[in-house]
Amino acid sequence: QVQLVESGGGLVQAGGSLRLSCAASGRSFSSYAMGWFRQAPGKEREFVAAISRSGGFTWYADSVKGRFTISRDNAKNTVHLQMNNLKPEDTAVYCCAAGNPVPISRQGSYDYWGQGTQVTVSS
Repeated sequence: QVQLVESGGGLVQAGGSLRLSCAASGRSFSSYAMGWFRQAPGKEREFVAAISRSGGFTWYADSVKGRFTISRDNAKNTVHLQMNNLKPEDTAVYCCAAGNPVPISRQGSYDYWGQGTQVTVSS
């Protein structure tokens, strides 16, 4: 069992930055790829970014490529999402997830999910 707790969300103006964190406890953190997903009001949850177990590979949705950076620290059981140049359309609840999905963006293949943290970007 893995427990995931997100933090770092908040209200920011367009063009600003936020850094989300996801702290994991339980079984071997480094055994799992980690992903970030988001869900805006009235929309389906969507893939944002993911990182491989070692941290050597990363993947991004086209909508955030060049603005968001995912990273992980296996010694501290944490994964981060640095979000720069935020836009109002980035407003959503952001959740982290752990698993070994194929493909990496397949939500249903992640085993563990956090509760999420709200990110609101004002125009």
